[in-house]
Amino acid sequence: MLPDLIEIAPLPAPISAQMTVPGSKSITNRALVLAALADGEITLRGALWSEDTQVMTAALQHLGFGIEVAADEREVCNCTIRIRGAGGKIPRGGTVEDPLELYVGNAGTAARFLAALICLGEGVYRLRGVSRMHERPQAALFRALRELGYRIASANDQLPADIFGTGPREGRCEVSIGESSQFASALLLCAAAGHWKVDLVGEASEEAAYVGMTRRLIEAFPRRGGEFQIEADASSASYFCAAGWLLKSNVGITSFPTSDWQIDAAFPTYLPLPPEISRRSQLADSIMTAIILAPFADRPTRFTELDRLRAQECERVAALRTELTKCGVTVNEKGQTLTVYPSAGKMRGAEIDTYNDHRMAMCFAILGLKISGIRLKNPGCVRKTFPNFFQKLAALPPAGFGAKILEAGTGRLLDTKQLFAD
Repeated sequence: MLPDLIEIAPLPAPISAQMTVPGSKSITNRALVLAALADGEITLRGALWSEDTQVMTAALQHLGFGIEVAADEREVCNCTIRIRGAGGKIPRGGTVEDPLELYVGNAGTAARFLAALICLGEGVYRLRGVSRMHERPQAALFRALRELGYRIASANDQLPADIFGTGPREGRCEVSIGESSQFASALLLCAAAGHWKVDLVGEASEEAAYVGMTRRLIEAFPRRGGEFQIEADASSASYFCAAGWLLKSNVGITSFPTSDWQIDAAFPTYLPLPPEISRRSQLADSIMTAIILAPFADRPTRFTELDRLRAQECERVAALRTELTKCGVTVNEKGQTLTVYPSAGKMRGAEIDTYNDHRMAMCFAILGLKISGIRLKNPGCVRKTFPNFFQKLAALPPAGFGAKILEAGTGRLLDTKQLFAD
């Protein structure tokens, strides 16, 4: 088990590595919903097995779907999942007096996708999560579901919420993706089963990367039974790509995504960093990885349209500015833009607050491979999407980076078993 505070020791020399990463969280959780709605048994191969996908799987099991999970010998944090689809029906439901409760943790995909799915059931369902999940936006999705005729009881249009499922019902709704494309994806995943027409609004709504992923997945999915292969997670791969560039090392990614489904598959094309990168149109979660690299550029780098980062696992814009500043980096935050200035010569180690955000932990771990004295609080938060991340950093090349990861309080070198975030 990971200690509460760890220190990453910088690598003394360039390395050569060929890294593997677990399956895509975004594709796995979408595929789980489609499999539950399918007309036969679906086998998902290469599915991510982490906190977010475990939350979704547990919720589907609680709803009555038959699910079997088997280990994947090729990747510890992947699995094979077999789901017996119920043909658009939801097997279980609760009552007004005793709602069927579904816990979503801090998994945005689970919270949004399940909200739409359980409308197709018969009964009352209660969605709840951790306190941060109760702060995250839901209003646009709830508004769209109400347009379709479903009743949702929520004090502030956030979680916790009681959703009254009344089965499929023909209708039309409009949803904005201004705050999150997950609202549109949730509706689209369930639209065929629910007989819904979904109109998207918002800037470049039809081109939104994650909405495009959802549409392509729906088209490709074996709805009457069969197998579906989940591709590797491009956002997770970005950390190793970044480390390769930062350390001037030869780092490859096995089975790097070759489709255009994941916007973050473009991350390697942004190395070295251009003068400006947009969160909305160029990179998604991996823009955080790019921000960590920006102090090593030879001129200022502007990161624009970062508004969605503020309403995710933490307020990521402020968190990145705060923690980079601790490390001696000059960062200017203005509106929805961060400008990061070249700071490599004055950077220093610091104790990094990860805000219980897996991406903050992984980003600053990569910085620790270069800068001495980077200590991470609550590193175990990587369990959300990449539980064996630190094991991969510590593994000897070519399977890893050979990084030394220490218990910060004692300086004790941590062994492989202690580096898994369970």
